[in-house]
Amino acid sequence: MAIDGLIILDPTGRPIIQSSYTNYPAAYPLLHIEALNNALAKAPREGSVDPVIYVGELSCSSACCHVDVGGMRFLATISGDVDPLIAFAFLDAFTEILQDYFGVVSVATLKDNFDIVYQLLEETLDSSGHPLTTSPNLLSDIVLSPSLISKLLASVSPATPGVPSVRQGGSFGSNGASGAFTSPIPWRKAGVRHNHNEILFDVVEEMRGIVGKNGTTLVSNVFGKIESNSKLSGTPDLTLTFTNPNVMTDCAFHPCVRLQKWTRDNALSFVPPEGRFILADYQYRPPQSAVVSIVPIPLSLKANMDMGEFGGTFALTLTSRLIKVMENLELKFYLGEDATSAQCTLSSAGSSVGSVGSADGSWSFNSRTKTLQWDILNMRSSGSWILRGSWTSKIKAPRPAHAFQIRFEIPSYSFSSLKVDQLRLSSETYKMYKGVRMRSKGSIEWRW
Repeated sequence: MAIDGLIILDPTGRPIIQSSYTNYPAAYPLLHIEALNNALAKAPREGSVDPVIYVGELSCSSACCHVDVGGMRFLATISGDVDPLIAFAFLDAFTEILQDYFGVVSVATLKDNFDIVYQLLEETLDSSGHPLTTSPNLLSDIVLSPSLISKLLASVSPATPGVPSVRQGGSFGSNGASGAFTSPIPWRKAGVRHNHNEILFDVVEEMRGIVGKNGTTLVSNVFGKIESNSKLSGTPDLTLTFTNPNVMTDCAFHPCVRLQKWTRDNALSFVPPEGRFILADYQYRPPQSAVVSIVPIPLSLKANMDMGEFGGTFALTLTSRLIKVMENLELKFYLGEDATSAQCTLSSAGSSVGSVGSADGSWSFNSRTKTLQWDILNMRSSGSWILRGSWTSKIKAPRPAHAFQIRFEIPSYSFSSLKVDQLRLSSETYKMYKGVRMRSKGSIEWRW
């Protein structure tokens, strides 16, 4: 079983790109588009639509799996006994490919590059609906990027019989026919050359947690990934070791990683692809000595809520539990579908900063989504941040959400304290620059 096809809808719900659907009736994609648009129109608030929508107007069971990408909807239709996770995995891979080619994925970008998008769709999904080539390094040899097409048109002349198709890496014109499909290593091109050899690693960890009404952490997990950007000449053979690899569990690796080496020595041995790729995904395993396998939440929230007729009042106090500075903290509170307005006052460390916000924070009320949002750009380790306010509702007994959604970022920090020991290079004689950077973020549901 496979994916029936892919449809991309603009913010108004109209299709701008779609698979051919040659094996299906003409009305097949239209029914799925209509089902999704109807579900979005009936949704009480943004983000409340099920990611998988069943379509029952057909003789066979089918569904559409959809994700939001820059205000657009990427929709993959499936039928029969296909696992929806296959569709979502393909949607994620196709979105990453578009970001790799165009940078920002928007309606204007797709319309300006219709030919490239359709070529990518043909190469990544065959006529039977089975995913094919989803590696950007391999696709770059088949489908030229917009920047490379511009270079090609600018440099081609009657005296120039051919121009190489190289999108990343060394000098333009150095690889010619030696692309990824002529290389003995599927994920790496042959003959790559750089004037400056370097490889960079970003260890990105994300906390996902739920905190109960009494402030007790119910669920708290940390998932990490090692993002890499390789600009190395030749065929480098690398070995990456860690001082504490035991904090990583449930690992998933890029195909370039030798699994036997990791199983035996807890070391990552690999020949990296060219450019950006995800070397590994993992889940943080807290120390075995911990009584409960829960990672501490790096902040605390005290919420005093008073529900009344046609509205309510609240006082929210945020405090950081870290020495590190937390950045881009965002707290969202859904006030109910009948909410009409909100008024708030901010204070920091006991000092009032007014109702319009300052460098210490700001608040806003979205009348369309009925959501109150509190933003703090930099949350220091000392002091507290307080948001007091009230809201009004059209009904006598308002029904706000009984949970706050909190997001934050922590630069140069790792929940797992994962540390790189060393990176060794073999099979090449040049010296390379190597860099490692830590970055963390979080998504917490705090109930009241």
